[in-house]
This record gives sequence, C-alpha cells and structure tokens, in this order.
Amino acid sequence: MIIVTGGAGFIGSAFVWRLNREGIKDIIIVDQLGTDDKWKNLVGLTFTDYIHKDEFIEMAIADEVPFEVSSVVHMGACSSTTERDADYLWENNYLYSREVADWALRHNARFIYASSAATYGDGSSGFSDDHEIISRLKPSNMYGYSKQVFDLWVLKNKLENKMAGIKFFNVYGPNEYHKGDMVSVIYKAFHQIQETGKVRLFKSYKKEYPDGGQMRDFIYVKDCANVMWWLLENPSVNGIYNLGTGKARTWNDLIAAVFSSMGRKTNIQYIEMPEPLRNQYQYFTQAQMDKLKKAGCHVNFSSLEDSVRDYVTNYLQNADPYLGK
Repeated sequence: MIIVTGGAGFIGSAFVWRLNREGIKDIIIVDQLGTDDKWKNLVGLTFTDYIHKDEFIEMAIADEVPFEVSSVVHMGACSSTTERDADYLWENNYLYSREVADWALRHNARFIYASSAATYGDGSSGFSDDHEIISRLKPSNMYGYSKQVFDLWVLKNKLENKMAGIKFFNVYGPNEYHKGDMVSVIYKAFHQIQETGKVRLFKSYKKEYPDGGQMRDFIYVKDCANVMWWLLENPSVNGIYNLGTGKARTWNDLIAAVFSSMGRKTNIQYIEMPEPLRNQYQYFTQAQMDKLKKAGCHVNFSSLEDSVRDYVTNYLQNADPYLGK
C-alpha cells in the first residue's frame, strides 16, 4: 500500500493520478477535506480508502496502522504563505511531519516529503540545494520556516540518506482550484482574461527588470508528478532536492502563453505594487537542478508554452477541469 498524505490536495492528487496511470490503485489518501471543493480532486482518481489526517496520526503514534505500507509520500501541509498562525504551522507542518517520518522509518517504508522553495527566503543566499547551506537559509514567512525546520531536523538526525525531500518551486496546473488566493497566476490570469480581456501585473521597481520582467522558475504539476514517480522507483536516491525547471521565465512570458493558449492578443496592464510589498518582493527565483540530474533523474520538463497550453486547453477550458479518468 502507498500512503499519500495531502492526497486530495494539489500536488498530492496529481501524484495519485500519476500512480493510477501506472496501474497502481492500492493507495490510501490521508487528508482533511474541510468545506471547500478539494474533494473534487478525488472524483476521477482510484484509491483504496480515505483516512482523515487526525485519525491517521493517532494510528501512527500508537503504531496501529492496520495495513502493510511500502511507501509514504508526504505532501500534506498548510501551504499558505500568508498564514499568520505560527503555532498552527509548527504543529501541522513540522511536528506532524516528524511523526509521519518516524513511523515510516520504523516500518522501513520509502519516505518522500514536500519541502519548499519558500525556504530560500528573499533568495539572497542563492538557490542551491546543497545540504551544507540549508542551515544558512532565512525564510521570509512562517510557511517557509515550517518547511525549513523539518529539513534541519532531517539533517540534524542524519536522515538525509534515508528519505527524499523535494523543494518545490512555482508549481501550477490542474487540481489547484481549491487553493483560494494561493492558486497560480495562470489560473488567475485565465479568469481575468475571460472577464476583462486583460491581465494586471505589478510594475517593477528595479532598473534591471522591466515591468513584467520579474522572473520565476515555473514548473508544471505533471512534471513534478513524474519526478516524484522517479524517486519512488529509485529508493536508493535520497537527500533534499530542488524541483523546478532550472530555467527562470518572466511574468510577461507566462501571461503571453496564457493569451496565446486562449487564442487572444496579449493585453497586460502594469499596476503599482503596494508599498509594504516593495522591499520584500522577489524579483528572481531559479532552481539549481544539477544535484537531481547527477542523482540520475533525467525527466524532461515541458516548456512553459507547451504546459500552459495543456493546462488551458485541456483543463481550464473544459467543463471537467480535473485530473483523472
């Protein structure tokens, strides 16, 4: 049995979809469905059972999980970068992860977990996934810090050779729809274009970046799922790895790809950035991907234009925009 925590969420459900494509159905979804539409991510997927995250952690702590488990893919977390309840994030993202990891290790289960590029903070320390620099990183928000302290726990306890952590960069794609304000700019842009015919982007306040020329490492969720599958299939590969394309693109590129996929002419309006954001805004992120490649992962990432086209035409423009059957 494969356990996927956060299996109803964005990346977690995409990975369950990837497992289904490999003919794997012996999957336990661990999550908290709540009152939003996250449950819709499960409708097109095939799995054995769903267990609420609170019930599962009680089972794990008591060592009473009632089935054999080969792997635990731990994607479950609060991923809101604007969440202000630090105690909640510490409990939900850090302590919960420790308990799940401890259980997986005791039962010799493959353990793959989600870290985040939010651990890099403002990027002033670079974007290297070398274990030696992780302790020097300074996240800019509590979400990033909750991921950082788990990475540090892994290294402190010398567990980096017993599990694989993934620092996800700017992920977008189907099944993100429940994330509220945390959905990707692609999703927001698609709906802005439908409603107004244009997209609004923040102006730049640095001379080296034109308006809309701020850069991010955007990665399609299907490519993330392919790398996660490779890690599952290669249990000897462990450590903490970046997961982006390794090639930063501008917001202008991203929005132009959305307009093109919708068959429309690009129309961008540049607006003032709120002053409180100007000193903390990130102008550039780009994953260093050498380490994962050296580990033997040669998953080919789709281009920004191709993946945006797939997302828009095969999902956002469809009555059923979800991954699945």
